[in-house]
Amino acid sequence: MLGKSIAAVGDHFLVGLRPSPVLHDLDRALLADLRPAGVILYKSNFRHDLPYEAWLESHARLVEEIRAATGRPRMFIAIDHEGGRVCRTPPPITRFSYAARWAEQAADVGRAMGRELAALGVNLNFAPVLDIHTNPNNPVIGERAFGTTAEAVIAAALPFIQAMESEKVMACGKHFPGHGDTSIDSHLGLPSLGVDADALRARELRPFAAAIEAGVSMLMTSHILFPAIDPNAPVTLSRRFGTEILRTEMGFAGVVVSDDIGMGAMKGFFDAPEAAASFLAAGSDMLMVCAHFTDSGRARNFAEAIVRALDEGRLDAAELARSRARIEALLDRAPMNEVHPLPEGAFRAHGGVGTLFAEATVEVV
Repeated sequence: MLGKSIAAVGDHFLVGLRPSPVLHDLDRALLADLRPAGVILYKSNFRHDLPYEAWLESHARLVEEIRAATGRPRMFIAIDHEGGRVCRTPPPITRFSYAARWAEQAADVGRAMGRELAALGVNLNFAPVLDIHTNPNNPVIGERAFGTTAEAVIAAALPFIQAMESEKVMACGKHFPGHGDTSIDSHLGLPSLGVDADALRARELRPFAAAIEAGVSMLMTSHILFPAIDPNAPVTLSRRFGTEILRTEMGFAGVVVSDDIGMGAMKGFFDAPEAAASFLAAGSDMLMVCAHFTDSGRARNFAEAIVRALDEGRLDAAELARSRARIEALLDRAPMNEVHPLPEGAFRAHGGVGTLFAEATVEVV
């Protein structure tokens, strides 16, 4: 019975596909069973060995098959597309440099990114980074952040969001409550910061507060432990952060998505499927489970655990209904973009609006 009922909680999942530009049979089955609210595309889901027209045709088939397998009239087709090394797409999609290098042209870059991503059928970009680059030894943020002060980040991030969304691609600000002062890469291990809530309010939270005030619809949580604020759980699983700070104190009424739970920082925290119910109970909405770091098929076990928690009264049904309503409201507003080619002149023009990047991309950052 549980296997048939997991689609009832599919809204609460965003899955990353196996490393193939063709929909894998296991992914097809997972999408059909779970019916997740969205998928996220990675570098390996694109053909990088073909000219634009050919890889775009392959990509259009993939998007069509994802939608058909999921069977949802509306869903998120998401991507990480920040600039710098965080770029998944083949040429001629414009390779902008790190955000810090085009902060003063953030609106122009956001508009260009939005137009190009919308042409790929993408309607959700996990950008901008709202972190502040305050630790020069930070191994994972650096120039991915717009600047070294809250003012600099806010000045660039808000125009970027507005411009990208004007081209029918929704923004997701990350990594709440701020990843800029860490010294450990959360892809590899769990960062721990000793700051208290007042210190966060004075600096790290300010770009998130500004984005919330400006109407951002989605935020991503970080995998960081703040022992002085919640010694028992990292932000991803913390009700102190997810409900008390983000929703009650900061007034965020939008959708909260996790960073990928297969990352090294979450090692041990999601070994038990019941952690998925704890994640939702913390006040978050969508769990990201990607094949790059883990077996995305684990999403079935997570969904079954959520259904059990509901049936047994360990998860507040009214709270989960409010979470689902937030997701459905965002899906109702989300543009459903169709894959289509852009003229060569568009790429030529976009290449002149911000600093470009010439080094190799990576699978995940």
